[in-house]
Amino acid sequence: MTTTSPRPATTVALSADEARRIALRAQGFLGAPDRRSGVRGVLRHLGAVQLDTISVLARSHELIPYARLGAVGRKKVEAAYWTEGHAFEYWSHAACILPVEEWPHFAFRRRAYRTRPHWHHHLPDGAYEQVIKQLRAEGPLTATELGGAKNKGEWWDWSDSKIAVERALMYGDVVCVERRSWKRVYDLAERAIPSALLHDDLDDAECVRRLVLQAGQALGVGTRSDIADYHRLKSEQFDAVIEDTGLVPVTVEGWGAKPAERRGGAKRLTGRAAAGDGWADPAALESAPRGRHRTTLLSPFDSLVWERARTERIFGFTHRLEAYVPKPKRIHGYFAMPVLAGGRLVGRVDPAREGTTLVAKQVSLDGPKAVPAVAQALVEAASWVGCDSVRVERMEPAALKPALIRALG
Repeated sequence: MTTTSPRPATTVALSADEARRIALRAQGFLGAPDRRSGVRGVLRHLGAVQLDTISVLARSHELIPYARLGAVGRKKVEAAYWTEGHAFEYWSHAACILPVEEWPHFAFRRRAYRTRPHWHHHLPDGAYEQVIKQLRAEGPLTATELGGAKNKGEWWDWSDSKIAVERALMYGDVVCVERRSWKRVYDLAERAIPSALLHDDLDDAECVRRLVLQAGQALGVGTRSDIADYHRLKSEQFDAVIEDTGLVPVTVEGWGAKPAERRGGAKRLTGRAAAGDGWADPAALESAPRGRHRTTLLSPFDSLVWERARTERIFGFTHRLEAYVPKPKRIHGYFAMPVLAGGRLVGRVDPAREGTTLVAKQVSLDGPKAVPAVAQALVEAASWVGCDSVRVERMEPAALKPALIRALG
């Protein structure tokens, strides 16, 4: 039987527009950016920055602070994440960079990994201990430096040292302290994590309570599914702690509607069936979101849009990463990046780089009003990655291509 979390008698009612603006402010896209706290501040506030192997315009973990802060130097982004033990890599929404302060709150996940088979890989006696011994003696190392990542077979055919160090990573004996040429660099947790944080003292309930609260604050407002999925928690884990988080129950106009009804306009929806249950950060409800909207390209792995159902619900915008879709079946392109402008998602750009030219391989716009914003987003992104020109290839609708080219000029 499916259960839902209990709801107090007093529930705040939000319009669809209020919820959208709360979400934008919570994610750092509405209002003045906190430039003094910089990239580290973005990481601490979001609580998780997803990593991904794809690098077209830049890697996703670089695009996250760029989208919020503007043209922060890419080397500065890496330094802000990894220097002086400010972050570690672990499994959250996916493989993510996490603020080092959150180490104690992932104790529940480390314990879970220790109590179940790990990828069903066989590990010879002594291999785990040998990896720990080598890291203690030699300092931070990649899997290659530990003895090789593969056994000369297929890509999944890991060497014993690679299996051992990845198992140690999941158990919490080892930490990924940076990515070097996209390879994980491993070190002992006892060296990499500050001593005050290096413990698994918190029980599972306290860990989950903290992560539910953090996700609610980072999202501003969300459904049970939205908030649980932020750190890939189970629904029953959410239900067990929600009453102790301080998050406020809300209903949001249109969130209970089907996608076609939402596209038809929230004003047409009436009654309880028109509103969906959710939870909000109480601080997000204290004042109306105001300030400047960001205009920017978004990584498909940005936490504003990484969950498709939430993106559809908030923005009426259906987005799918097509990198793993066969090329003939792609609609918007390999790495189509949503364009955010005026608090709305107004189109998509599938980018590439050719020397000092940013190539918009495919641009898909909602209409002519989106042209200036997309041009601005392209010019700013090109400058950030060191390109001095933009070329537009395919355009949908094609009739808007001349207007976009003029705007870029």
